[in-house]
Amino acid sequence: MNHTIFTGAATAIITPFTGDGIDWDAFGRLIDFQLNEGIDALVVAGTTGEGSTLTDREHEEAVAFCVKRVAGRVPVIAGTGSNNTAHAIERTTTACRAGADAVLLVTPYYNKTTQRGLIASFSAIADASSVPCILYNVPSRTGLNMLPETLAVLAKHERISAVKEACGSISQVAKELELCGDSLDVYSGNDDQTVPVLSLGGKGVISTVGNIVPGEMAEMCRLFFAGDVKGAAKLQLKLLSLMNQTMIETNPIPVKAACAAMGFGEYILRLPLVEMEEANKQKLFDLMRAQGLEVKA
Repeated sequence: MNHTIFTGAATAIITPFTGDGIDWDAFGRLIDFQLNEGIDALVVAGTTGEGSTLTDREHEEAVAFCVKRVAGRVPVIAGTGSNNTAHAIERTTTACRAGADAVLLVTPYYNKTTQRGLIASFSAIADASSVPCILYNVPSRTGLNMLPETLAVLAKHERISAVKEACGSISQVAKELELCGDSLDVYSGNDDQTVPVLSLGGKGVISTVGNIVPGEMAEMCRLFFAGDVKGAAKLQLKLLSLMNQTMIETNPIPVKAACAAMGFGEYILRLPLVEMEEANKQKLFDLMRAQGLEVKA
């Protein structure tokens, strides 16, 4: 069986910005908040962390900063995927050098490629990596769906350990687990499908809403693995409206507003992302308050 990177809930953390770079103070406080709340792993510079608009230097610095701040308490996973395989290899190599415990590799977007191209691209990146790789399937953002049969081939690579699955289809997740068995770990890439994926044999979730409720996302997984499936499902449903509202506009637009309202930096996004609609933002804040979160906005 491939090395399991983590079991439970990982948060794909935002990257707080100032007007001219990364807000290191807010980033550090957010990391501390995650650790204090009991999160099981952190993903830095992924989709939620606006990795695609970080400069290469910012990307390396963000990974290194997170690794140093975490200090080995939980795994740190760096988002290093790209639609340019050579660039993905560069970022992967840099993240490994910066101390990342694993890397997260999204399927190539825009140019898309074929299933054979996915095998070739991911294999090349994994060959260059010195740490385990998590593949990331999110067809709603990339226009490309990685098929279970493709994953079964990639799972044979010694450094491809897992997939973050955000295809939205529980049937596809089931097929992946059937074909890959213990050779590939599966993490839910959709917060609202955490418990269903766990019920099929998934290892956990890589979460967006975990930015603001990390403790509850981690507890959901712990309850499930402790055998309290009803308790896990109850918590999933308790958070469902909040999960949905953090996806009402393109991620990370809403969750970054939520983090700013909780005091984790200013509400600054990088173009082409822009601030969320005011009505959507106020509904999000109302749902946060209903969950007992302090909203400073």
